[in-house]
Amino acid sequence: MTTTLTRPGALAASGHPLVRPDAAKHLTDEQVEELGRELDAVRDEILAKRGASDAAYIRRVIKVQRSLEFAGRGTLLFSKYKPAFFAGTAMLSIAKILENMEIGHNVLHGQWDWMRDPDIHSTTWEWDFVTPARSWQHTHNDLHHRWTNVIGKDKDIGYNLLRMDPDQPWRPFNIGNPLYNAILAPVFEWGIALYDLEIPEYKEGIKSKEDMNRDLKALGKKAFKQFAKDYAATPAVAMLTGSGKQALYGTLAANAIRNFWAHAVIFCGHFPDGTDTFTEEEVDGETRGDWYVRQMIGSANISGSKFMHLMTGNLSHQIEHHCFPDLPSNRYAEVAVKVRDICSRYNLPYTTGPLPKQVGSTWAKIFKLALPNRRPKTATA
Repeated sequence: MTTTLTRPGALAASGHPLVRPDAAKHLTDEQVEELGRELDAVRDEILAKRGASDAAYIRRVIKVQRSLEFAGRGTLLFSKYKPAFFAGTAMLSIAKILENMEIGHNVLHGQWDWMRDPDIHSTTWEWDFVTPARSWQHTHNDLHHRWTNVIGKDKDIGYNLLRMDPDQPWRPFNIGNPLYNAILAPVFEWGIALYDLEIPEYKEGIKSKEDMNRDLKALGKKAFKQFAKDYAATPAVAMLTGSGKQALYGTLAANAIRNFWAHAVIFCGHFPDGTDTFTEEEVDGETRGDWYVRQMIGSANISGSKFMHLMTGNLSHQIEHHCFPDLPSNRYAEVAVKVRDICSRYNLPYTTGPLPKQVGSTWAKIFKLALPNRRPKTATA
């Protein structure tokens, strides 16, 4: 079974965009072309290395995740006892985070398609998230990864809800930026599900009624399955031990914890200080080398331990993920060394920092952009 990962919008074979981003204006066409060749070589090196150890890695993670989920749900059957409630909720939370971040997200990017395993494949995997996998692959893989941080093209900038860049026009609605984000975090999966419906595109006539009805039907089916699993089946069985209410609270808490974590990781990869956004002029005519440059200066990493990288789905290496979205996630740590060196040699920023710093920076931006841009002071005689 094979799949071809495509991105809309062709890249130019040579030349340069109408305008290069400020962080890359010092680069010549020849330098950008050479940078592209270097990053292609990094990609080719990892492709040549993929093998049994990588396959064993993802199968091991899936086994651990499923064991944690089974143990977590089993423990919640006795959650009228506080130790069982907290232990079951913790195990189920970790299982859901692993499934979404290190498994689901990366499988749906096609990172493991080369294994030819029909059970671990981007065309067959359905994840533990409300939004259907195919809808997410369209808005995320096809659109966001092609048009990363391009104002007007990448709707992930604010998810049609938040003002996340000063070039986005300010409206009175934006004063609620911090409140909207605080509400979004614990229900992040539902926010993404609504976003993936592309409601603005439907209202503008870009998305057909047939496509909208198809996506609504798919979302309805997926939401029913998620509700049945988390909020009906587990609590119903737990009622046999007098733990039905506590099991319901445990699954609610596990989903909220997973949503908070996914929200934090994703926002820290795209919005902290140091990440650039781009105009359509800056991508008009961009080459593959320019595309690489945009991914590097438009993304941010999170520094931390191996366990933290695992729990982020290795999206703590967001720069590397945006450059190579279909390389196995367990290889991003070694890729990061090479990408950081390339950024240093070409005098390009490489934005990284610990999780608290990146979270704080992102929230500071959310508060700042809730208000209109400050007008520059005019000189007086």
